Amino acid sequence: MSAIFSLSVSMAAWDLSVIVEELGPEAPPLKVSVTSDLHIGGVIFKIVEKTQIKKDWSDHALWWEQKQQWLLRPSWTLEKYEIHADARLSLTSQHKPLRLGLPNGTTLRLQACFSRPVFQTVMGVCHLLNLRHPEELSLLRPMEVKKKKKDKDTEEEVVYDLTGLRTSSGPAHTLSNGMPMHFADSPQTEAVYKMLSVSLPAPAPETITKMPRPTSLVDKAQVHSRWLDSSRSLLQQGVQEHDRLLLRFKYYCFHDLDPKYDAVRLTQLYEQARWAILLEDVDCTEEEMMLFAALQYHIGKVSLSEPQPMTSCPAMDDLDSALQCLEVKMEAEESITADIILVVLSHFLPPRPKRLTLKGYKQFWFTFNNTSISYYKSKEESLKEPIQQMNLKGCEVAPDVSVAGQKFCIRLLIPGAEGMNEVYLRCENDLQYSRWMAACRLASKGKTLADSSFSSEVQNIQSFLAMQRTNPGANTAQTDDSINTYSLVSPRYHKKYKAKQLTPRILEAYQNVAQLPLTDALLRFLQIWQGLPDFGVSYFVVRWPLSSMAM
Repeated sequence: MSAIFSLSVSMAAWDLSVIVEELGPEAPPLKVSVTSDLHIGGVIFKIVEKTQIKKDWSDHALWWEQKQQWLLRPSWTLEKYEIHADARLSLTSQHKPLRLGLPNGTTLRLQACFSRPVFQTVMGVCHLLNLRHPEELSLLRPMEVKKKKKDKDTEEEVVYDLTGLRTSSGPAHTLSNGMPMHFADSPQTEAVYKMLSVSLPAPAPETITKMPRPTSLVDKAQVHSRWLDSSRSLLQQGVQEHDRLLLRFKYYCFHDLDPKYDAVRLTQLYEQARWAILLEDVDCTEEEMMLFAALQYHIGKVSLSEPQPMTSCPAMDDLDSALQCLEVKMEAEESITADIILVVLSHFLPPRPKRLTLKGYKQFWFTFNNTSISYYKSKEESLKEPIQQMNLKGCEVAPDVSVAGQKFCIRLLIPGAEGMNEVYLRCENDLQYSRWMAACRLASKGKTLADSSFSSEVQNIQSFLAMQRTNPGANTAQTDDSINTYSLVSPRYHKKYKAKQLTPRILEAYQNVAQLPLTDALLRFLQIWQGLPDFGVSYFVVRWPLSSMAM
C-alpha cells in the first residue's frame, strides 16, 4: 500500500530592530517581521515601506553594530549573514560628509564613502579633486594637540563646502584652463579649485612655531599609528560623520608628474614637502635650507603674479606626448663605467671632529666596485690588496658641502661589528663630488654603478650644486623688507640667526632661481627634497617580547 503526502514547512517569523537614520537620533528603532530566509534587499524594502518616507534610498545600506560590518550583499539572506533577533542594525547612507585637511592647510567638507575600503574612498576623493594616481595617497588621523588655557579664543577653522559637487563615473572632463567641469558650477567652487592648485603665501612664523614637530625618532614612528587601514571602511575604523581626517601622500613614488594635468597634485605635493622641511620632519644642511627658503620665496612671489598655465587642446597634448616618447626611445643609453677617481679620506677621526683641519686629511687612491669602496696608498698599489675595503650597503650618506667655500665632502656612517664607523670623503671638485655622491647613495640601497638611475642621480646633484652658486651678474638687492625670513626656515634657525642675518643668505640663493617659471620652481623644490638622505625613510616602533630579550 502506498500513498503520496505533501509536507509544508513554514519558517518561523521574528522581529528585527533597525535604527533608521532618516527618522532622527531620538527616534526608537523600527521593528520589522522577518524570517531567516529573507534576503537583505527584502529587509531594506520592508523598512522603507514602514517609514513611509518617499525619497531616493539607493545610497542606503544596513550597518551591523555588534560585528562592525556593512551588509552590502542584497542577495544574501539573514541566515547566511548569521543575523539573529539580538542583532542591532542601522539603515544609514553610505556617503556622508567628511572634513578633509589637505597638505596646504585647506579644509574641505565633501561627501566620502563610509562603506567601501579606504583605498576606494581615497580614489573617489581624488577623482573629485582632480588628483591623478590616488594610489600615492591615503588618509590619517590628525595629531591630538593639547590646547592651553590661553588658546581658548582661537579662531574657528575655515571649511570650504564641496558636498554639492557631483562627478560622473568616467574620466573627469576639464575645461581649457585645466579645471574640471564640476568645479565650474559656481564662482565659489572655482575659487576653491584655484586655492587648491595655487601655492598659498608663506605661513606666519608663529604658525610654524606652534605646529607639533617630531623631536625624536619615536615621534616620527608615531605617524604610522595614525594612518587608516586601506583595506577597511571608515565606519569600521571608528570614523564618524563630520570627523576631520588628513589627506596626505603616503607612498613616496610619484608617477608621471605632468604640469598640464597635475596642477592640484603638484601644488599639494609641494605643500607637503614644504611643511616636512619647515617642521624638520626631514633633515637637511644649512645651505640646503637656504635654497629651500629661496625657492619658497620665489614660488610665493610668482604664484601671485603669474597666471595659471592654459591647457592646450587634447589633440595637441596627444601629439606632444607621442613626440616625447619617440624622443626618449631614440636616445642612446649612456654607458656607465666604474672608473677610478682620486679623493681624499679622513681615515681616522678623533673624538671631537670639530677640531679637525685640512691637515688631518690624507690622500689615497680609491676605487668603487659594486657596492664597496677600497683605498690604497697610491695608484700603483691598486693592483695589490687594499688597505681597507668598506661595503656601503645599509650605510647613511650625508652631504657636507659649501659651494662658496669650494668644500665638497661626503659623510658616511658605515655599520660595523663594533657600531657605526664615521668616514669622510673629500672630493676635489663638484663633478667628482656629484659622481661619488650618486655612487654612495646607490650603494647604500644595494645598487651598483650599472644601475640605470646613476646618470640621472648625478645630474640631479649637479643641478642642485649649480643652484647654490652665486651669480655675480645678478643685480639682486641684498636686503628686502618684504621678505618674512622666519616664515621660510625651520624654527631652529629662528634661534640660531637674526632675521637680518638670514635675509642676505636667502637672497643670495634666490639669485639662482629668480628666473625660473612657477612650474620649474615647484619641480626643482621637489627634486631637491627627494634627494635628501632621509627622504622616503619611515620609522616604526617595534617591541620584542620580554622572554626573547632575556640573556
